[in-house]
Amino acid sequence: MSSNLNGRFRRVLGGLALAAIAASATAEPKHGIAMYGEPALPPDFVSLPYANPEAPKGGRIVTGEVGSFDSLNPHILKGSVPWQLRFLAYESLMARNYGEPFALYGLLAESIEVPDDRSWVEFTLREEAKFSDGTPVTVEDVMWSYETLGTVGHPRYRGSWEKIATMEKTGDRKVKFTFNVEDRELPLILGMRPILKKAQWDGKDFAESGLEDIPITTAPYTISDFEAGRYVTLTRNPDYWGKDVPFMQGVANLDEIRMEFFGDAQVMFEGFKAGILNSHRETNAEKWETQFDFPAVQNGDVVKSLIPHQRPTGMTGFVMNTRLPTFKDWRVREALIQAFNFEYINDAMTGGRQARIGSYFSNSQLGMDNGPAKGRVLEFLEPFADDLLPGAIEGYALPVSDGSERNRKNLRAAIDLMEQAGWTIQDGVMADANGAPFTFEIVLSQGSGEAQSIIDLYVEALSRMGITPQVTMIDSAQYKERVNAYDFGMTYYRRGLSLSPGNEQHLYWGSKGVTEPGSRNLMGMNSPAAEAMIDTILNSTDQNDFVAATKALDRILTSGRYVIPIYDFSSSRIAHVKELKYPETLPIYGDWIGWQPDVWWWEEE
Repeated sequence: MSSNLNGRFRRVLGGLALAAIAASATAEPKHGIAMYGEPALPPDFVSLPYANPEAPKGGRIVTGEVGSFDSLNPHILKGSVPWQLRFLAYESLMARNYGEPFALYGLLAESIEVPDDRSWVEFTLREEAKFSDGTPVTVEDVMWSYETLGTVGHPRYRGSWEKIATMEKTGDRKVKFTFNVEDRELPLILGMRPILKKAQWDGKDFAESGLEDIPITTAPYTISDFEAGRYVTLTRNPDYWGKDVPFMQGVANLDEIRMEFFGDAQVMFEGFKAGILNSHRETNAEKWETQFDFPAVQNGDVVKSLIPHQRPTGMTGFVMNTRLPTFKDWRVREALIQAFNFEYINDAMTGGRQARIGSYFSNSQLGMDNGPAKGRVLEFLEPFADDLLPGAIEGYALPVSDGSERNRKNLRAAIDLMEQAGWTIQDGVMADANGAPFTFEIVLSQGSGEAQSIIDLYVEALSRMGITPQVTMIDSAQYKERVNAYDFGMTYYRRGLSLSPGNEQHLYWGSKGVTEPGSRNLMGMNSPAAEAMIDTILNSTDQNDFVAATKALDRILTSGRYVIPIYDFSSSRIAHVKELKYPETLPIYGDWIGWQPDVWWWEEE
């Protein structure tokens, strides 16, 4: 028996070795990689299709943010950081073309190599790649960055690190990662990890860093000035190593990027009108139509640009924390959605100009279809039918009111749902069988004026059901701490989604986030069906299965009734000084990461 086992074992090893040789034989260094099929841009591409390689260098952009910051390290959980630094101040081995659903091209790496089964990936560094202090980027820097981010960095990096079986230096400029799971997206995910300078952090606690260390990176911009909570200035490095890399042609054209921080959205808008800022995104359609008539707009010094996109709507609204007993019952969550009079609120806030989000992936081919699930979508959902909430298979749509303030029909439906869940109105107060009132805390960040105004209208509606939530306004630092610890009942929620959902979906909706602090799973959902759809998305080799699995995930999320959806931002509204220009060709992602300020330029008329 032992001999037979040994023989079988040798045959298995031989089979694995042959398979490894076969996989290696099909692998060859390439200039780019796509999640499905081949990347759209050829090896000899000269620039991104939505960049202007002839754009002049110079000028500055000054944008505003509501809130504050107390850290310059965007790669750890501690502290509040200007979100833009993660993208503007760091580079990765590969860089993303937002003119495609999901494709990467060489940046710090000159090539990427993967086998057909994507069980490993090997990157070759560019010989000319350097940090801003002139020192070369080494394989040791890359390996240290991946291990540090994966072990003590922000939780968003840990999932992929756990899927790496080995990381090894395979040449002077080569690093190889071998995976311990099947996940076809992993080579792309690893290609987008930020690369840090190992020597800068010798003897320092990376996880505790804040304002004391200005990062040394390879990016075209370096932090040249800042004042905690007030502003950050980034200056273009004239000695930037990558000025001749094809991906960077027509990119990083502005000499200076400055971010100003304000305590209130209205104060920020006044700062734009006064010329303190020279570019401003407006999310309120009514305000865009009625309040952008100040002199600078009238005389042409400020231009209003409407930027469409083809990406999913994502989800914007108010999320309910299902970790709390208050929100465990889906009927309670549906009741709170019924009580939210969107039509009335939309009329009050935007003059009825803003459409409502219908699902997480709406506005794209990945969004769920109306009515019952069919075909491949139904096949994916059926194994979980007993655990799915009403509407996942049959179809789910948000309630629509008559637009009146009273919203009687929907409030009656909400009260009926609450009663089914064990809550009734007793002496004017919604309470359980023991007389304990139904209440919860809505936590908002100071300066979120529009969200607060919406909540004020919502609280009035809830009072008609005998519900009086506590509304708490706190500064941005406290707000981040509470959100990271899931210390809220309901809060404002914004989750952008792409045309190529992948590993980040586990961070958004995965069960680890129920207890692990700092995840993006603010609703605390724990759905084996959702995680199965994500796994199918990650390992689909067929585009039809990928789309069907995403549509199925959309149904699970939407029928889960975790968020009260509000506005659909299918276009961006950007007002900016006339000297700030952008190319006529827009990426399919529109105004998204990698567009402003990346491909904008300054041109005097």
